[in-house]
Amino acid sequence: MKRCSWPGDDPLYIAYHDTEWGRPVADDRRLFEKICLEGFQSGLSWITILRKRDHFRRAFAQFDPEAVARFGARDIRRLLGDAGIVRHRGKIESTINNARRALELIDEKGSLAAYFWSWETAARDRPRRLTREALAKMSTTPQSTAMSKDLKARGWTFVGPTTSYAFMQAMGLVNDHIDECAVRADIETARARFTRPIRL
Repeated sequence: MKRCSWPGDDPLYIAYHDTEWGRPVADDRRLFEKICLEGFQSGLSWITILRKRDHFRRAFAQFDPEAVARFGARDIRRLLGDAGIVRHRGKIESTINNARRALELIDEKGSLAAYFWSWETAARDRPRRLTREALAKMSTTPQSTAMSKDLKARGWTFVGPTTSYAFMQAMGLVNDHIDECAVRADIETARARFTRPIRL
């Protein structure tokens, strides 16, 4: 089976590539989890975060924004002592801040899904053919840069253009499985059947 090259031969990474990455997501909790974990991944590899993901979920109340938004100084101390996650004070505090900002977005737009899917890239702005070489040059896009700028203006942190684009790739806002990848066609079908969330 031909795949994108980035999962290598790690079984966990291959399963993530085959069953999750690029499939469209409209669940607010999953979207919030992913944008937070992409922030934690900054400066690290995604496989490092993926191996810790279950522990992150337990540590951060299954990434329920309402629960995380209530975290305080005691929770920060608890998380800084938790070896199962990435113990980076800035990223921990960012996740709590972003939970509060997420609740504001939900109040404004109706859901996180409605907000994030409003940044989906139009088909005309996507490469005609997606090769490994083309993908390597796309660590950011105009859409990810614009989304990052908007999130920062709303008070979000650890949401730079590269982080934003990695989030868009993972949550199916774009299909960045290369043309020769066996999963690409399945993702295209899933995206065609996907009902885009409606903004308020």
